[in-house]
Amino acid sequence: MFAASAAQAQDATFSVKMMTPETAMKAAQAALRKCRDDGYQVTVAVVDRGGVTQVVLRDRFAGPHTVRMAVDKAWTAVTFRTNTTELAKATQPGSPQSGIRHRPRVAAVGGGLMIEGGGALVGGIGVSGAPGGERDDVCAKAGIAAIQSSLDF
Repeated sequence: MFAASAAQAQDATFSVKMMTPETAMKAAQAALRKCRDDGYQVTVAVVDRGGVTQVVLRDRFAGPHTVRMAVDKAWTAVTFRTNTTELAKATQPGSPQSGIRHRPRVAAVGGGLMIEGGGALVGGIGVSGAPGGERDDVCAKAGIAAIQSSLDF
């Protein structure tokens, strides 16, 4: 009887891995540094696995629109579980998924990447302000690289 109760209790909950704010900050700082080194003023945002913003860093000359765009890129990557460059390709006009682009907060442009560790989605990073999504992606990848070893638990 006790064993049956314990099994039911275990089924009622689950555990998840979450990034610490310090880890999110380290990723954001590394991404910002990479874009600065490449000559770009950007905003970097890191969200947790649920899409909630943990960190936003805006370089001093990054445009005011880059803050919301960076957050939305990170949010889009996490909530669709797809890097935004791939989502941009999959949602081209005329495709069956093109309507996704018209949903609030969806940023179907490069610069938003999932952050994964130990086989689990732990967050997302978004970069906005470099000329073109592919350059935003490069900076976001540098942010992930700075924390990857601590995420592979």
